[in-house]
Amino acid sequence: MLKRAAWWMADYAYAAYWQLRASFGRRAAGSFTSGEGAPIVILPGVYETWRFMQPLVTALHDRGHPVHVLDVLARNRVPVVDAARLVTDFLERADLAGVILVAHSKGGLAGKLVMTGPAAARVRAMLAIATPFGGSRYARRMPGRTLRAFSPDDPSILSLAELREVNARIVSIYAAFDPHIPEGSELIGAKNVRLETGGHFRVLAHPRVLGEVAALAEAGA
Repeated sequence: MLKRAAWWMADYAYAAYWQLRASFGRRAAGSFTSGEGAPIVILPGVYETWRFMQPLVTALHDRGHPVHVLDVLARNRVPVVDAARLVTDFLERADLAGVILVAHSKGGLAGKLVMTGPAAARVRAMLAIATPFGGSRYARRMPGRTLRAFSPDDPSILSLAELREVNARIVSIYAAFDPHIPEGSELIGAKNVRLETGGHFRVLAHPRVLGEVAALAEAGA
């Protein structure tokens, strides 16, 4: 219990710090799109802008990847199907191919839907970080539709779970203890990477995340 409490506090300290930093971020969204590596598209979680993931964006860009972020997602409060449509439109408009989606939390749900839709052939793989593929029972007690949509019995969660053909192209990486997703983020048929740490947010900074992106990029090289 003490270890989990420490993880919980560290997780929210990380989230608070980077939410604050994100509010003052000024670097342009298009400044990360240079590079010769596999193209990456960033999908943030609910109530997060892409700037919340900027440390990861910068690290991936420094490794030679053109990294694309979508201002149009704003704080990603729209339904998953609408977020997926925005991403699909972006991929087609930018004419991207061989894309690796790097998604946090809700972003992974939208990413999986993109992988089953009109732009499916443009996406090579997805790294999903702390994504509630099976929902979260805590969501039932949350105010507002935005968070209750993550309930395990929500139609959007149930219908997405039936789309298993793309799971083999997904790497799901998650902490051993996630205070937001007690069910965990294991996805049948995917490569599941369980980190022996705790948190929903601070896993974004775990070195294994970069390692898994590198493995996906090299697999398609």
